[in-house]
Amino acid sequence: MRRHHRPAALTAAALVGALLAAGCSSGSGGKQSETGGTDAAAGKATTPRMTVAMVTHAAPGDTFWDLIRKGAQAAAAKDNIKLVYSSDPVAGNQANLVQNAIDQKVDGIALTAAKPDAMKGAVAKAKAAGIPVVGFNSGLDDWKELGMLEYFGQDENLAGQAFGERLDQLGAKHAVCVIQEQGQVALEARCAGLKQGFKGTTENLYVNGTDMPSVKSTLTAKLQKDTTIDQVVTLGAPIALAAVQSVRDAGSEAEVATFDLNKDLVASVQRGDIEFAVDQQPYLQGYLAVDALWLYRTNGNFSGGGTAPVLTGPAFITKDNADTIAEFAKKGTR
Repeated sequence: MRRHHRPAALTAAALVGALLAAGCSSGSGGKQSETGGTDAAAGKATTPRMTVAMVTHAAPGDTFWDLIRKGAQAAAAKDNIKLVYSSDPVAGNQANLVQNAIDQKVDGIALTAAKPDAMKGAVAKAKAAGIPVVGFNSGLDDWKELGMLEYFGQDENLAGQAFGERLDQLGAKHAVCVIQEQGQVALEARCAGLKQGFKGTTENLYVNGTDMPSVKSTLTAKLQKDTTIDQVVTLGAPIALAAVQSVRDAGSEAEVATFDLNKDLVASVQRGDIEFAVDQQPYLQGYLAVDALWLYRTNGNFSGGGTAPVLTGPAFITKDNADTIAEFAKKGTR
C-alpha cells in the first residue's frame, strides 16, 4: 500500500476552481423578471406553459442520469414547464429522439452530444424549426460548432489533469483508466487529461459499461496480469464500485478513485474504500439546462454570451468533506 497524505495545491485544480466560480457567477439558475414586468409567484413562475424536451445518451440502469433528471424536473416545476425526457445510448437513436421532439413542436431542447457528429443534423433541424437548443454534460468542444445556444458541464480534459495531479500527490505510479464506452468524447477526454496531468504511467482499459459482470472480470484479469498497477481510475460510480471488488478479487494493492458519484459511492469514500471522487454536479447540469431555456424564452437571457460554457465542476469529494455531501446524496440530488 502506498502512503497517503493530504495533497498540496494543484495547478489545474486551482484553475478549475477559478473557472467554476466565474461560470457560476454568470449562470442562469436565478429567477429573472418576466416579459411585461409581471412578477412571478413566490417560488414558481406564472409565465405561459412551455414544453422542453431533454434528450440524453443515458444507458439503462445508470444512476448518474437520475441526478440529471431530478435537477431538470426541479427547474421545470419552478418554471411552469412540461418536461419530456428521453434517452438512448446509441447515437443514431438519440438523434431520432431529437427529431421526435422537433416534430412535436417543443419550445426548447436540452441535449447531450456524446457523439457530436451524430447530433449535427438534428441540431440543425431544430434551429431551422426555430427551436432553441442548449447542450449539457457532453460536447464541450463541439457545442458552438453544432450551433447550440449555450452549454453547461465540466471541462473534462481539465478535470482529468487535476485528477492526475492529485494522484501524483498521493504517490501513485501506474494508473489504468477504465473507459466504459469507447468513443464517448467526455470519457475519452477525462483519460486524455489524466495522462497530461499525471507524471506516472497511464493506460486505458475499455470495458462494456452495460455489462457489470464483464466489467469486473475484465478489470480483475488486468490487475492479476499486471501487478505494477497501483491506481484504478474509473469514470462512473457503478464502475468504481465494481472496481473495488475487482481489486479485492485480484488480490491487488491498487487504490480506486473515480469521476462521478451516487449515494453508494459517497458511502465508499466515507469508508475509505475509494480515495476520492470528482463531482461534475449532474443535478446542477439538468437544472441549469432547463432553466436556461425558460430564461431565453421569457427574458432573452443566455449564459456565457454564446461563446463560453458554464462550468459545473470538477468538485473533489474526499473523506474530509464526504459527510456533508452524503446529506445531499441521501436525497438523491448529489
